[in-house]
Amino acid sequence: MPALVNYGGDDDFYSGGSFYTNSTDLGRLCSISSQVDVYCPPRKRTRISAPFFFRETDFERNKQPSINVLPDECLFEIFKRLPGGRERSSCACVSKHWLMLLTSIRKSEYESSKVAKENIDSVSDDVEMISSDEDDGYLTRCLEGKKATDMRLAAVAVGTSGHGGLGKLSIRGSSSLRGVTNFGLSAVARGCPSLKSLSLWNVPRVGDEGLSEIAKECHLLEKLDLCRCPSVSNKGLISIAENCPNLTTVSIESCPKIGNEGLQAIGKLCPKLQSISIKDCPLVGDHGVSSLLSSASSVLSKVKLQGLNITDFSLAVIGHYGKSVTNLMLSGLQNVSEKGFWVMGNAQGLQKLVSLVITSCRGVTDVSLEAVGKGCTNLKQMCLRRCCFVSDDGLVAFAKSAGSLECLQLEECNRFTQSGVIGLLSNCGLKSLTLVKCMGIKDMSLGAPLSSPCNSLKSLSIRNCPGFGTGSLAMVGKLCPQLQHVDLSGLYGITDAGLLPLLESCEAGLVKVNLSGCLNLTDEVILALTRLHGETLELLNLDGCRRITDASLVAVADNCVFLSDLDVSRCAITDSGVAALSHADQLNLQVLSFSGCSGVSNKSMPFFKKLGKTLVGLNLQNCSSISSRTVELLVESLWRCDILF
Repeated sequence: MPALVNYGGDDDFYSGGSFYTNSTDLGRLCSISSQVDVYCPPRKRTRISAPFFFRETDFERNKQPSINVLPDECLFEIFKRLPGGRERSSCACVSKHWLMLLTSIRKSEYESSKVAKENIDSVSDDVEMISSDEDDGYLTRCLEGKKATDMRLAAVAVGTSGHGGLGKLSIRGSSSLRGVTNFGLSAVARGCPSLKSLSLWNVPRVGDEGLSEIAKECHLLEKLDLCRCPSVSNKGLISIAENCPNLTTVSIESCPKIGNEGLQAIGKLCPKLQSISIKDCPLVGDHGVSSLLSSASSVLSKVKLQGLNITDFSLAVIGHYGKSVTNLMLSGLQNVSEKGFWVMGNAQGLQKLVSLVITSCRGVTDVSLEAVGKGCTNLKQMCLRRCCFVSDDGLVAFAKSAGSLECLQLEECNRFTQSGVIGLLSNCGLKSLTLVKCMGIKDMSLGAPLSSPCNSLKSLSIRNCPGFGTGSLAMVGKLCPQLQHVDLSGLYGITDAGLLPLLESCEAGLVKVNLSGCLNLTDEVILALTRLHGETLELLNLDGCRRITDASLVAVADNCVFLSDLDVSRCAITDSGVAALSHADQLNLQVLSFSGCSGVSNKSMPFFKKLGKTLVGLNLQNCSSISSRTVELLVESLWRCDILF
């Protein structure tokens, strides 16, 4: 070898020629590569009878770059002996070929990993060992769109090994031509055994082969998220279940090849499973869901089933075996009838259930809802969306039977009326009530006197319910004297006369008030709000209240002490209002929005600078009277504040 290194150039190189007399040695050489140029010191120079000349350009043209002379087998052995991640990253930057070779080496095959393992094994048991930072899996990588390619995944696999180890990988969509395939996922599997979380969204070219490689190499995997992966089937999911016993969270959405067999394997082979989410998988049925719930019932606490072809049988299994379930979401279960929800409640297995969300399920009726309330004695949060067969009687009966209920949210439940609102507030210990797009609520005159007030209710949110007007609001104000959070966004029918009684009846002091989209409110109600609750108010949203003027900002500046978030977008605000805010020494606003306020101009720049001492967010979008130059100056002076323009 020294002779080769110190070779001066007097002897000849023989390209591809045979100089071995032993056929065994010749075969060993050829097995490495038939394209290697080999040095051979000649025994006797060949006599050339005729002059032979070749040009330098021809020689250079035929000469291979020195980087490509060594065969892959030799490079593989060299790369295995690199001392650390920094050296591997440097080699990966040389060429794509070297990068691909490096990704073919498993982390356990590196000599440095073997030496480290031997050193650990040789240390006595009474010495406390600190694990290497290369295997901890601290790093997170996310590839989206065109950036999600096999080459980038290979670079991630090599580059992260020496900087804490890859712990979380997310791939969000990929190109149909150069997108992520099984090869890229295999490179990650070989180079990142510390991977604990894998998320694949819209990667059609990744299938069972890539997922199986992850399963074989990444035994520490805890979270798996598959969304729109049409090439992944039960085979890949079974491989994950067999090799990743630490799996705690599984989410599967729009994977048409995954069915009951995969879920059955997850339930039986993953004893630490805590959360399962399955959405829009047509092959998943009662067998898969029931097997999963009955096998993984000991620690499974979160279950989400959406858009599946399951029947009453699956809900009966949930009600019987879901003894550890604390969060349950059921959505779009069109084949589940009233009987399924009734059995789920009467099975008495959901004693630990704390949060229940039901969306677009025809089986939810007054009868089945009351049964659920009786069976879930510790239920605290309930959300019903688009359940068209639930009426006032069913909701009041449910709230009474669920004695621990604190938060109730109803969205697009159009059979719920004003009578139901009164029934809930009069007979239940709710702390929070949210009504969204409930079209059945209409203002009606009350013949009977109101019941005792609901002193437990702290938060009331009524959004986009056009029938909820002045009369309904006055009624709520009398029933709820301890309100602290009020959200009435989108109630364009309410007026000052309806809101004033509510403001006057709130004894505890309002903290957060959202009146966005209440078109008929004027400065009068804001003057009353700041006068009555200025010492407790922290958030005020008046977005779209077009009759609100500078007088409201003057009242805010004079009375509000703890206000930190103010939104007066699309209001009739001018520079005078901004000046009033800036002169209030007690104000410590952090978020301020004037979006769409055409009356605010460049004259407000010194006022913004003064307010900017405490601001972290300023919204000046669609302020047509403010120039770009003014915004640039504000950005320079208010460098701590995030300015939108």
